[in-house]
Amino acid sequence: MGVDHPGGMDLRAYVGHVVFGSALLMFLLANFRLHDPRNYLAIRRTFAVIVKSCVMWFVGFLGLALVFKIDPAISRMYCGIASVTSMVMLMGWRWFLYCVLRRESFANALRQKAVFVGWNEECARAVARLTEGRAQRMSVVGVIAPPGGALEVQPPEEIPVLGGYHDLRPLIRETGADLVMAVDGVLDRGQMVSLAECCGKEFVDFKMVPNCFQVLVSGLHLESFHGMPVLGVGKLPLHHAFNNALKRTTDIIGAIIGLMVFSPVIAFFCLLVRLESRGSVIYRQRRIGLNGKPFEILKIRSMKIDAEANGSPGWTVKDDPRRLRVGKFMREWNIDELPQFWNVLRGDMSLVGPRPERPELIEDFKEEIPHYNVRHNIKPGVTGWAQVNGLRGDTCLRERIKFDLDYIENWNFLLDFQIMIRTFVNRKGAC
Repeated sequence: MGVDHPGGMDLRAYVGHVVFGSALLMFLLANFRLHDPRNYLAIRRTFAVIVKSCVMWFVGFLGLALVFKIDPAISRMYCGIASVTSMVMLMGWRWFLYCVLRRESFANALRQKAVFVGWNEECARAVARLTEGRAQRMSVVGVIAPPGGALEVQPPEEIPVLGGYHDLRPLIRETGADLVMAVDGVLDRGQMVSLAECCGKEFVDFKMVPNCFQVLVSGLHLESFHGMPVLGVGKLPLHHAFNNALKRTTDIIGAIIGLMVFSPVIAFFCLLVRLESRGSVIYRQRRIGLNGKPFEILKIRSMKIDAEANGSPGWTVKDDPRRLRVGKFMREWNIDELPQFWNVLRGDMSLVGPRPERPELIEDFKEEIPHYNVRHNIKPGVTGWAQVNGLRGDTCLRERIKFDLDYIENWNFLLDFQIMIRTFVNRKGAC
């Protein structure tokens, strides 16, 4: 006896569609290695894989159904509902799994145990970021001194020096290392090849920390150049047309909603500024945007008219005497930046990105800070990764650049969404 829906069609005719669709989605998830244990603690990467797989499934499954004219026909509504439902349920399941596995008893077993051969400042900075939080994906079990026994920089106290390079193989076995990371420059070519071969024999991953790239700008990729292997910097995520279109669409929608919702707030605070200080209530300032092109940023004026009467540009500082009384409140709650939704709508800025700087300041920065101008490869943002981590105003510029480069290198839609949420709840560093 068949089971019919109200229209009279036998649902058993769709069993093949369901089986094929399920197999296709499983293939896509496996292709992007969702099942890899190394991704269990990487929730942002996991969510990105799920979104990418479900979107590709929707396009692929619907496309195949239309091209091959599968009978009975598949409706686009069904594909859309199935795609969204799968995405939500997979994200819910992986979030639950993440909450369980990040407990120390489970997380410790999932972390990759790393041994460094040599040590430098870049290692210290990278490890500090990789090992923060309960869901850290790597634990450093120790450092092996290079031939000669001299380390460029001493590791932190909690990371022991296990021994010398001559004891490398026994130390790898004793520590149960999953990964060996060699600092470039501490081994000659023959020793580096020997170390890579040793790791292969011990079934341990081998990586190299290059000294020639103090800041990795979009990742290094091994490519073939007329049969010769070369190491080079790859494309940024936002250099891909789909990612760029997705971000711009989000910007337009977000800017329109922002202007509609916050127009009364902008008008109210413009009135308060006008009552406290004569002069223009909207402050225009020249900033540097995408590809180094200048534009005028819009803000509600939070400073006195003569704030830069001495002609010297600079950042605001804590308890800045140049602020208006209402300016302190506006800056603390980011209200002064609400007119920048218009900059976003015009295409000068994005909702999320590196903060735009003044051209007078950039002339010095680009000479002093390596890779500073890389931040101009994407549009500047109303808010950004550095800002939500407390790096606003008069803070360490080098630290801000590191966060900016990290954002540019690892951009994804979910990271943008996370930053926008944190902007409203985190006012750390506001001044």
